[in-house]
Amino acid sequence: MRTPTRFSIFILVSLFLVSCLNTQSESTPTQPPAAPTPTQIPAPTATPLVTEQDNPLTGLPVEDSSLLDLPALLVSISHFPVEARPQAGLSFAPWVFEFYITEGATRFLTVFYGKFPEPEVPVTGDCEIRREPFTQTDLILGNRVWFDQNANHTQEAWEPGIGGICVYLYQENGTLLQQTTTDSNGYYGFNVTPGRYVVDFQAPPWMQFVQKNAGDEEKDSDAEPANGQTEAVGLSASLQNVDAGLILTSEPPATSELPPAKAGPVRSGRLLYADIAEFFPDSCLIYAFASPEVLELIPQCYFVHHDIQGGGYMLEIDELKRLAEESKQYDVDYSSNAFDETPPEGGEPALRLHTYIAYLNQSAWVYDAASQSYWRYVDDADYDNAGVLHLDTDRLNGRQLQFENVIVIFTEHDVISPTNLDIHLEADKTGYAMLFRDGLKYDVFWNTELTDAEIQSGRHKPIKLINPDTGQLMPLKPGRTWFIVVTPNTPVTEEKPANWYLDFAQPKGAK
Repeated sequence: MRTPTRFSIFILVSLFLVSCLNTQSESTPTQPPAAPTPTQIPAPTATPLVTEQDNPLTGLPVEDSSLLDLPALLVSISHFPVEARPQAGLSFAPWVFEFYITEGATRFLTVFYGKFPEPEVPVTGDCEIRREPFTQTDLILGNRVWFDQNANHTQEAWEPGIGGICVYLYQENGTLLQQTTTDSNGYYGFNVTPGRYVVDFQAPPWMQFVQKNAGDEEKDSDAEPANGQTEAVGLSASLQNVDAGLILTSEPPATSELPPAKAGPVRSGRLLYADIAEFFPDSCLIYAFASPEVLELIPQCYFVHHDIQGGGYMLEIDELKRLAEESKQYDVDYSSNAFDETPPEGGEPALRLHTYIAYLNQSAWVYDAASQSYWRYVDDADYDNAGVLHLDTDRLNGRQLQFENVIVIFTEHDVISPTNLDIHLEADKTGYAMLFRDGLKYDVFWNTELTDAEIQSGRHKPIKLINPDTGQLMPLKPGRTWFIVVTPNTPVTEEKPANWYLDFAQPKGAK
């Protein structure tokens, strides 16, 4: 039997009443945990593991390091009405905050930094794109097929994957064992036992393979250009660096028109935005106005029309670029967290996180072992199919949303009015959190405690994750992070092995 953790003390003593548009009534745990004060958590001593060429929000290199000199853009993006979906730009955001706005709805504050969103018609193969998560049952052999845009035979962190590439697995003697295809971001995987294998990638007629074994094994192509096959690979442990790079040789068939170069839909501002804007000095907060009591308390960088038709106002990407350039005042430094490809010790299996905000607002994060990320699933806010989830995608490119880190933040929600909440992530706060990465769940702390340097400069750093056992920074997996902000007494329970269920507890007095 699993030893109870501090998070397992959330015990419901009343049934949750389900309404069609609203969440359940507030639950009362028998012993609600008090949020620790900053002095109870040692100051982190680990050094953020990023370089000047890395995005400090992802830990990954960027294509244009000059964009790291521009401040972040914080864009309020709608999740309701359902016509807002799929949103445009979420796959380009290193961080996304999802939070409750009453009446059963959530909203996103999207952080764009280090790269601007851009429309794309992805280059794909001539096979069906993999749309089911890969579940590990044995050793894994796999990784990615990528589009070598600069034709340097090296896989760059920012180069896109190619979906719909057929991939075959053979024994060394030529016996076909399995076949699969790449997902919309280029990842594939096979479950195998120890042995020797050949991977065969099938290039579509409009593409060809790049040079084989051009350099770093983690970044080069392993496919023979003439036939797409790898050398025989001896396997005694999981191996996830068998890659193939492709370049275009002719115009691919047109599958769709280029989407408009717009991000959004953009909706109104919320009080929480003031706290998150403090994380990102000089950032430009973009929203569709706000109620008077909110408007006087949050930064006012750029307003858009409060147009709910189609879910909200769609903002031109060129306008985003202009706003970032005009907002720059000083050098920005958003390095506050550490990153490590290797998952820390002590995690519990977590292959799925189902989030129940309301009857018509449910989503899930499902772990895909091939891409080592969580795929986002979302409902359609439909009465007849409540809780029926499908893959979430980005309107700008049609790619499925994959995030390497999902973090649940527990913090106080004060009800200012039935439809207006003050959610506390301001400076010098701390509280419980759950980190989901690499198919594992970790109980951690979030922390906004200011260092002496931040106090003296008046320029804050982004929210940090702290390892409760060491007081040091808890490493994130390099990649994107999705934050889910919930009330302190929201239970997150393990319904069955590796399947977790978040049952949002609505703040008392909220509509």
